Amino acid sequence: MARRIDVTGTGGVRLAAWEFGDPPKTDPAQDGPGAGEGHGGRSGADGSPGVLLLHGLMGRASHWAPTARWLSGRYRAVALDQRGHGRSEKPPEGAFTRDAYVDDAEAALEQLGLAPVVLIGHAMGALTAWQLAARRPDLVRGLIICDMRASALGAASQREWAQWFASWPLPFATLADVRKWFGEDDPWVERPNPARGAFYAEVMAESPDGWRPVFEPEQMLRSRETWVYDAHWEELAQVRCPALVVRGLDGELGRAEAQEMVRVLPRGQYAEVADAGHLVHYDQPEAWRAAIEPFLDSLGDD
Repeated sequence: MARRIDVTGTGGVRLAAWEFGDPPKTDPAQDGPGAGEGHGGRSGADGSPGVLLLHGLMGRASHWAPTARWLSGRYRAVALDQRGHGRSEKPPEGAFTRDAYVDDAEAALEQLGLAPVVLIGHAMGALTAWQLAARRPDLVRGLIICDMRASALGAASQREWAQWFASWPLPFATLADVRKWFGEDDPWVERPNPARGAFYAEVMAESPDGWRPVFEPEQMLRSRETWVYDAHWEELAQVRCPALVVRGLDGELGRAEAQEMVRVLPRGQYAEVADAGHLVHYDQPEAWRAAIEPFLDSLGDD
């Protein structure tokens, strides 16, 4: 059962954070004075180490639910609906800048009492994670980057996304139509991909005229334009904690760029998931867990 925790982001934006699993069982000997206050590197309210999971553009915290439940055996794992996404606030005139997203994640960490934390991010969430790790090394003890490029994507990429949003046949009559369009009919789909259809069905809500996204496409474009024109190698080089770069074999992050990211990271490691596209943790959840578990083990629980 998911448990919602309300936190406040920069500018007073209301954010929804979620715990999807039972908290890990702890040693009673650790429950004395100081437990849960960061002593010994333990950060959760119950004394367990913390993990913050950050979804990608258009995603939501629930996309991390299977990973969070798996992690909850040894961590306090919290997934955040970032501004403009999921159940978090979508202020019409709000800031959708890189600084706003990073500030939100920093505020969430501090309000949830998770630091020092392991940050796990997918796509845009991964960029937020490594920017926060570079800015506040005192809050982050480990970083997992899932299928996010450090290079600039350019103006053509932004135009393609605007055209793609315009092509969506909104509203969808049923969730089955959502799954079919995003899993089969979308011109960006090279071959049928049921996991992609399910991913997008999870970010739709029923309205009087049919099913529409829970986010505003215009806000997604505003969010995206704050990173697509810039490269982010310098911030990678500033990440001091151990970091794992994970890519899907058929994802958007190419092998050569991923390996260069590992080289630039002072303590970088590399993992690859076969038979996975951009939605690595959603396409191949078991292989995803197998890819990140050795890295988490290397960090230890303290």
